Amino acid sequence: MRTFIAVELDPKIKSALSELIDRLSPKDADVKWVKKQGMHITLKFLGEVPETKIQDIIYSLRKACDSLDSFQLCFRGTGFFPPKNKLPRVLWAGIEQSPHLAILHERIEVELGKLGFLREKRSFHPHLTLGRVKSSKNINALLEELEKHRETNFGRMKAEKVALIKSTLKPAGAEYDILSEIQLK
Repeated sequence: MRTFIAVELDPKIKSALSELIDRLSPKDADVKWVKKQGMHITLKFLGEVPETKIQDIIYSLRKACDSLDSFQLCFRGTGFFPPKNKLPRVLWAGIEQSPHLAILHERIEVELGKLGFLREKRSFHPHLTLGRVKSSKNINALLEELEKHRETNFGRMKAEKVALIKSTLKPAGAEYDILSEIQLK
């Protein structure tokens, strides 16, 4: 099964980001927008995992989260990957630097590494994916609108739990099922 580890979002944050998508989508660019119910902060993508390994992953995730306190996250600004002069592939909303989120991410990398999951080669840049660009159709108008929200504050939330999530790819988009949630202190 296809799995990943993430922080689920507060409904108010999901609503604020959905409103942003509602302002961006009339630009009629060729973008597959993230649905409100699918918004999350990915901490580690695990990929295809045999069902027999799920309990080991949950145990490692509990170890990674052990003794960590819940913490605040602030969602601010917008941008895209890769940088300018190339066709963007991902449109995102930013998450302000959080030492707590960085520590959580590092502990997950260490514990899952013990199970044979490779460490991500790129450095951790937390963000929330808003959409994936499919072609250059109307991209300039969309990027102009996205730029208007470069400093927008989308709200704060308390990160209180980490989830192991199953992702099932369907023609209408991915469907997510929470396999386990680990509560932070």
